[in-house]
Amino acid sequence: MKIYLDGPDIADIRLYKKKVEGFTYNPTLISRFGEKNYLNYCKEAAKKTYPLPVSLEVIADDLDGMLRQAKILSSLSKNIEIKIPITFTNGNYTTKVIDELLKMNIKLNITAIFNLKQIKKIHKIVKSTKTILSVFAGRIHDTGVDAEKEMKNIKIFLKKNNSKCRLLWASTRQIYDYVQAKRSGCDIITMSKEIFNKKINFKLHW
Repeated sequence: MKIYLDGPDIADIRLYKKKVEGFTYNPTLISRFGEKNYLNYCKEAAKKTYPLPVSLEVIADDLDGMLRQAKILSSLSKNIEIKIPITFTNGNYTTKVIDELLKMNIKLNITAIFNLKQIKKIHKIVKSTKTILSVFAGRIHDTGVDAEKEMKNIKIFLKKNNSKCRLLWASTRQIYDYVQAKRSGCDIITMSKEIFNKKINFKLHW
């Protein structure tokens, strides 16, 4: 299982680049750095993380805007995977956006997924690709639901349907999530640097 570092600042990328297999960002994390030019930050992040994969998210909330921003971001570097929320803020699925971007051979990370039902809505168009399916396991746990059980069910579904998609355990809350993600059959887990640094106390399971 690969570890992607979630939201490090530019200076930290160099420190962690040889310790992880990729990086992820979202607009909220980038805004916390005080960066006012989102595109410029994405350019710098792509440059510093290369050749490791880095997931960068669109900020638009409509079909045309997402398509436009995804094309701009993906053109910055070959190591970029575009993060697309599985739904718009109105609850409608971003299926058309995903389909159009895959036809352009743009690498995708479908984010803000909470359950298998959502994945079934888009799986037909992503199953033959290495699209990342980013499930917010930490937020699932926050609702009192067993995220590990949900992830296992998703993994069973993906295997049963011969899916090439990669399953990602997102919104990691604690270092023990690594154990649960691995037991679930996840391909990737994202961690903040604060959680990642706790692995020093975790030698028995790492």
